[in-house]
Order: sequence, then structure tokens, then C-alpha cells
Amino acid sequence: MFKKILIANRGEIALRIHRAARDLGIRTVAVHSTADATAKHVRLADEAICIGPPAAAESYLNIPNIIAAAELAQADAIHPGYGFLSENARFAEIVEEHRMAWIGPAPEHIRTMGDKVEAKRTAGALGLPLVPGSDGPVNSVEEARAVAEEFGYPVLVKAAAGGGGRGMKVVPDAASLENGFRQARAEAKAAFGYDVVYIEKYLGNPRHIEFQVFGDGKGNAIHLGERDCSLQRRHQKVLEEAPSPALSAADRKRMGERCAKAMADMRYRGAGTIEFLWENGEFYFIEMNTRLQVEHPVTEMLTGLDLVREQLRVAAGLPLSVTQEQVVLKGHAIECRINAEDPASFAPSPGLVSDYHAPGGPGVRVDSALYSGYRVPPYYDSLIAKLIVHADTREDALLRLARALEEMVVSPIKTTIPLHQRLLREPDFIAGNYSIKWLEELLAKG
Repeated sequence: MFKKILIANRGEIALRIHRAARDLGIRTVAVHSTADATAKHVRLADEAICIGPPAAAESYLNIPNIIAAAELAQADAIHPGYGFLSENARFAEIVEEHRMAWIGPAPEHIRTMGDKVEAKRTAGALGLPLVPGSDGPVNSVEEARAVAEEFGYPVLVKAAAGGGGRGMKVVPDAASLENGFRQARAEAKAAFGYDVVYIEKYLGNPRHIEFQVFGDGKGNAIHLGERDCSLQRRHQKVLEEAPSPALSAADRKRMGERCAKAMADMRYRGAGTIEFLWENGEFYFIEMNTRLQVEHPVTEMLTGLDLVREQLRVAAGLPLSVTQEQVVLKGHAIECRINAEDPASFAPSPGLVSDYHAPGGPGVRVDSALYSGYRVPPYYDSLIAKLIVHADTREDALLRLARALEEMVVSPIKTTIPLHQRLLREPDFIAGNYSIKWLEELLAKG
């Protein structure tokens, strides 16, 4: 096992990684921008090194500075968390070139799955079901028109790189195709420096279902069930739950086993998430995230497994700690993403947190780096806490979540806690009857 790891991230995930490492007796090195000098993970780590000014490009995305910090601290390995450099294949290669372990998948797997066109091609070869669409990149309006006419409108023009809804345009009919195609390419170029796009059939009203997978890099892999991530705003997840209210046990077993087999055949190493659209009982692969997910605590609550600990074990060359037969999903779990945003306008709300109280009690977990007196900086993602609850049934989990949201205090900045409380009053959400369009339609009503 490693003696010391560097955590190349910030916020709640940096703190989460620190805690898992310390539970294994591993020393930790925090890196931070000048804006994060008083962050909780910086205060708790065994060592802390400043890697640059507030701008992420000059600090958390600054590969030379991170590598220099790791060498200075004599770290054995680097854990990237999620976001920032976590899916940067070149960074993973550089870490390994400097004779440190990369706590994540092999660089070639990151690169393959980071290109959505190549990811789709690979997923198909591994036996995963695909959304009907182009076999590869679409390079002209004429090619786009031919694909759209083959599969029928509406279609979705999607950037091959990146995510978060950027470089993605719904084209309802032939008259809109040229404009949608050019807009998607322009957005992709501006956001990712890469204007390659492809086309898929646009599904009318699907759910977003993802399967958590884990491999040892040696041909052994397991799945840990699914998470329903359909509650989204502008393609950003707001709330996740597991198991999905829509899936049957047979659906779960069938697709989980296919995902695990695909990862075994790929000789995948570490944590990964295979994401699907699900409609009318059918799954359609959309992408794979080669990292830990924001919503990993949902799976941890269901399985009792520590996924970060598992990442550390596998990266150190140890076998998976459980077999597929030993994985048991118990009860129901829900995660609310608490953002420092106005719950109505969603405008960012950074600033001083003078009062902070995390809810507690049975089945309640809060992953957060907040503390009273902490100032939320304006430079980074607005996620400041994740509230996770677990209970024997979904109905009990909803009641527990309502109680926990009532207890939670983050003041005086604005947060999305009221939005989650509103969701718990909506009959469709209570019934588990929602899709990826449902939340935006609800918000449009005011």
C-alpha cells in the first residue's frame, strides 16, 4: 500500500479522499490555490503545498506545478478526484512517467472514453447497446443530412469531446439542421478546442441511468448497481437516487452483468461509470466516465463499500475486495447536491458562511468541506455539500431526506436547499415518475 498520496483536487472530494487515505494509514498531501489556503482539506492534510493563484488554469489545472509539488513531497501516487484533471489522459501518463502511481484507469482507457465518438464505437464492440446514429464523426452538413434522414428527426448533434451540454443541439426537422450543426461545432470549438461532432437519434422522454463499475485491470470486474440521475437542469445533475424507481430487478441484473463483462473484457482498472439513456424498457449507451462520480456516496450507502478505499487498493495492485456474488444492494439512497446558488435564478452565491450545521441521525450523511467562518470562493464549481440519506424503502428515504433538509443550515449565502425541499412536495417526484426533461419543465412553470 502507498505511504503518501497527493490529492490533486479541492473541496469536498479532496476531503473525502483524505479521509479514505488516513483510514488506510496513508499520509496525504493537499495542493491548493491561494484562494483555498484556509480550506478544510488543506488544514487536515499531513502536508499542504500552494500551486498557484485562484484561477484553475494556473493552479488545479497546472500540471507542471502539481507534478513539482508531488516530487517535492515525495508522494507515491496522485489521486485526481473528479473534475479538473481527473479525465486528462496526458496528465495520467505524466504521473506514471514520473514513477508515481495514477489512482485511476489506464491512460489509454481515459483517452478512448474521453472521445465520445471513439467511446461509442468501443462500447458497441464490447456489446453495449447504442443510441442509433452516425458510426463516427460527421464532418459536413451534407453528411449530417444523410444521417438524419436515415434515422429520422428529431436528432441530436453532439460534441465528441467534453460534456455538460456544451456543443449539443437538438434538431427537430430538416429546416433546422444546418443551423444546429454549425452551432454545435462552434460551441464545441469554443468550449473544448475541438469541433468534431456526431449525430444520434433524439429520444423523446428518457431517464438517465448509470451503472457503477469497478475493475482490477487484470480482467476481473464487477458492477455495483445503478443510479438514477434523471433530475437535471441544463444537463447538470441535481439529485440522484438508487435503485432507480423505474427499473426492475431483471433489468438491473441484465444490464449490470453486461457492463461488468464489458469492463472485464477491456481489462479496465479502478472506478468507472457507464451512462445510459433508458426509454420503454431499453438501454442506450451515451458515455463512460473514467473516474469517481460526484454521486458515488449513493452507491456506498447501498453496498456498504468505500469506493475511494477500493480505488486506492486497486491502484496499489491489490485485488478487488469483493466478488460480484458478495455485492448486496440494501434499501434506498438519495443524494441532493447543495450548491451555493440562488434557488430560483441559479445565480452563484459565494461568500462567508457564518453559520453552518450539518444534519445527523440514522441514515444521514453529509459530504462537505464547509465550516462556520469559511468563505466560499467565486472561482470554482458552486457545489458546496452533498446530503445523502439511506433507509429501508424509498418512502422512508424521502421522509428522512425531508427531515435532514429541515435541519441543514448554511447561512447567510443562498443555497439550493429550498429547491430540494420543493422537489419533495411534487407528486410526480414522490411517485418516482420523472425523466431528464421533468425538472426543467417544472422550473419553467415558476
